[in-house]
Amino acid sequence: MRFQTPLVPGRLIRRYKRFLADVRLDDGREVTAHCANPGAMTGLNAPGIRVWLEPNDDPKRKLKFSWRLVELPGGHWAGIDTAVPNKVVKEALAARAIAPLAAYDTVRPEVRYGEKSRVDFLLSGPGLPDAYVEVKNVHLSRQPGLAEFPDSVTVRGARHLAELAAMVREGHRAVMLYLVQRTDCTRFALAADIDPAYAEAFGAAQQAGVEALCYTADIGPGGVHLGAPIVPVFQRRSGA
Repeated sequence: MRFQTPLVPGRLIRRYKRFLADVRLDDGREVTAHCANPGAMTGLNAPGIRVWLEPNDDPKRKLKFSWRLVELPGGHWAGIDTAVPNKVVKEALAARAIAPLAAYDTVRPEVRYGEKSRVDFLLSGPGLPDAYVEVKNVHLSRQPGLAEFPDSVTVRGARHLAELAAMVREGHRAVMLYLVQRTDCTRFALAADIDPAYAEAFGAAQQAGVEALCYTADIGPGGVHLGAPIVPVFQRRSGA
């Protein structure tokens, strides 16, 4: 997934009201950007941190910038837009680049299922059980190299797990796919201390037959693309 317009760098002044961020651009301008992330963004929203914004000239949009990336030490990147993983995964599914799902030839996004929910992707193919795929954005890291989900309590996320489990019981295939939007992480685990209910729901879903996939992302000012698979480790964070 490539960004539509070239990103511009700056320094974060503050993030507030969850969806707003004031940024001082490198050219000296102070702008307000849309922050497409309802989570805590722990470690990624400190004043002064290096950020990259995508400008737009859409007359229908009140804010002319959207916050896309955080520049991390050591030449690493983090993506903060929670809508990006679905776009990345959609492209990867179409290209059959996700090996465990490569046999499916039809990809339908945002299909209604469960109780008042929409699955991110419904996959189908000749002779195959339908596959219900939910995608989650991951950008929390509290230990070097370890990415964790979630970064805040997510009742909605637990509900999705229960609904995926219900699909398995109906004879379908169900997959929870975590995309790590950090280039400094090569491991993944659940943040059970942040949301014990989510960890419990995941355990129940996994026992019911819901599959878990996790991938890194290749991130830079040009865009975000699917990276390599990670074998998840589902256990409590050390010391929690």
